[in-house]
Amino acid sequence: MLLRLAALAALTALGLCAAPAPAEDGHQLWLRYPLLKEPWRSEYRAAVAQIVDCTAGAAATPSSTLLLARSELMRGLTGLLGAAPPLASEATESRALLLGTPRSCALLARARLPLRGLGREGYAIRTLLRRGRAVTVIAANTDVGVLYGAFAFLRLLQTHRSLAHLEISSRPHLELRVLDHWDNLDGSVERGYAGRSIWDWSRLPDDPDPRYREYARACASIGINGTVLNNVNASAQIMTRPYLVKVAALAGVLRPYGLKVYLAARFSAPIEIGGLTTADPLDPAVRAWWASKVGEIYRLIPDFGGFLLKADSEGEPGPQDYGRTHADGANMLADALAPHGGVVMWRAFVYGRLREDRARQAYDEFVPLDGHFHPNVLLQVKNGPIDFQPREPLNPLFGAMRRTPVMMEVEITKEYLGFATHLAYLGPMYEEVLRADTYAQGRGSTVARVIDGSLFGYRITGMAGVANIGADRNWTGSQFDQANWYVFGRLAWDPTLSAEAIAEEWVRMTFSNDPRFVAPVVAMMMGSREAVVDYMTPLGLAHQMASGTHYGPGPWVAGNAEPDWNPVYYNRADSSGIGFDRTASGSDAVGEYARPLAAQLSSLKTVPQKYLLWFHHVPWGERLSSGRTLWDELVLHYTRGVDAVSAMRRTWSGLAAYVDSERFAEVAALLAIQQREAQWWRDASIAYFQTLSRRPLPPGIAPPAHSLAEYEAVCFPFSPGYPGTSPACAPANPVIP
Repeated sequence: MLLRLAALAALTALGLCAAPAPAEDGHQLWLRYPLLKEPWRSEYRAAVAQIVDCTAGAAATPSSTLLLARSELMRGLTGLLGAAPPLASEATESRALLLGTPRSCALLARARLPLRGLGREGYAIRTLLRRGRAVTVIAANTDVGVLYGAFAFLRLLQTHRSLAHLEISSRPHLELRVLDHWDNLDGSVERGYAGRSIWDWSRLPDDPDPRYREYARACASIGINGTVLNNVNASAQIMTRPYLVKVAALAGVLRPYGLKVYLAARFSAPIEIGGLTTADPLDPAVRAWWASKVGEIYRLIPDFGGFLLKADSEGEPGPQDYGRTHADGANMLADALAPHGGVVMWRAFVYGRLREDRARQAYDEFVPLDGHFHPNVLLQVKNGPIDFQPREPLNPLFGAMRRTPVMMEVEITKEYLGFATHLAYLGPMYEEVLRADTYAQGRGSTVARVIDGSLFGYRITGMAGVANIGADRNWTGSQFDQANWYVFGRLAWDPTLSAEAIAEEWVRMTFSNDPRFVAPVVAMMMGSREAVVDYMTPLGLAHQMASGTHYGPGPWVAGNAEPDWNPVYYNRADSSGIGFDRTASGSDAVGEYARPLAAQLSSLKTVPQKYLLWFHHVPWGERLSSGRTLWDELVLHYTRGVDAVSAMRRTWSGLAAYVDSERFAEVAALLAIQQREAQWWRDASIAYFQTLSRRPLPPGIAPPAHSLAEYEAVCFPFSPGYPGTSPACAPANPVIP
């Protein structure tokens, strides 16, 4: 990867001749629609000489969604081609563009396109011959499908794809494609690194921010169809009448773009806002209260999506407070929602009653309940068994819940991957888990096949991402973090897509189609997450961040009240070696996987090196497949991560001629921060682990710049995305990083 980046950096530094681009702040995301260069502009003008409005004589006036689709096409084509093609009621030009549904357009009804297999949200983009003229058709069974098709068509133009002989059919693999906003009612965002919440509750319902439409438009462009408006650590106030009226107003803004609203519910709401003395899910009064509250919500929001629940985790209330199960709690809410078509997304992230191994807790609590949940309940399962780490093995629940739908939850906001200041494209991370094989029904039982329902026959499917969106002008805190919002939407629509192909799409739409820019930037993105893993948690280490804030390294931290709040709990480093033994001789968490996978992970000879220390406590002097000792390999990985960031900086420094000065300078500044903090991570981690290994550094490797005591003294009690001060961080006067 380093050699490839270095070569690309050298190439881009030669003969730069592109004209300076006008300054941009990133607010337009990947929907910029800049004027295309020749010959693409002329080619596309010829291909789309006319837009046909075929709604004349339709059974009903066009919906707001269909009007949005037409408006988006006009907007996009105006920007890309310099002028919008003329709008006509009949195809009179040799190359016309026609969009709609058979219901809204008589011409499409007569065309008898094969739309049945596209479902409610899919679309077709086809080149048809009509009266000797080539007509490009964007068609779907519903208006929202047409909207998705319009964005897909514009994406072809934005990325310089051929429009000749189009024959595209696409439908979402997953039914629920949802952003989870960890936004609080006071405007703060838990684990948010892009400013305050975009939801301004004080101005709703009467004065909705125009930005809500921009948000909905961006989500629709990548197929996201749901948004959970509030934090999973929920306030019951969101379900009081004054706030529900505000939610209804927001739902009205988002609805034409195909976005349903959901709410994170607080399990104890019947007590906190309902006046009851209990929230016991089997209590008739509690069940009646929830049924009444759900009815109130649907009277205000007829297409309300349902509830997301975090219960019996991190101190949040739940059914276990009353001696009940997760199924009891979820089913109570499911019964209230079922008459209205709503769903319950019940999070399987549970910890707080630590047993031997936190990685086992979700499996131990939920597998015995498989098949006991009502049909409109999905378990929302994190991609790994602990907590959104830079790298984790697949969550064993994906292969174990055969009779209960599971939807995957990933974190788009980079809580453990450098916040908004470190460049870490998460496409390879999502792809890694989606393609991971559970072996639940033999080879090929991938996580993607689990969550799309094809492996176990789930009736309802979904994928959720914890949003990285805030009030910053660029939406996500940095330019490259926009790519993580984008890749989540594209993979939630189709989990079989390539993370690299999606990265190329995003680069072309967001920055430039010039291959001298695209190739090096895509390469930089594709290696960026691995770089973070190397300088933070190499070889299967996890949770080595400072406690509370999760900012900066803290592999030595051991003073927190709960064992699993301490990084030493996860690294298990001592004078003999490092790593968490999860084999049969340890916690036996490996036994939660199907036998072929468990056998692979249990053996030091066959476990993938990237998961080595996740499953094994390995002696410092153990020889690995590289021929190096574990200690040398660990140090080289830390160093490799820093070197990769240096290579990214060199690559970016050679690309100034291809991107506007404002965004170029911002990215360059953040890469400088990332390199400094990567060095901090590398040096602090090596300084700590060397006190235990008592081994010299490999030849040619520079020692840490400071003593371990100096690294341990570094403290930032106030960090982005963390409320208040870190309980594990005493104020100090750090001299580094």
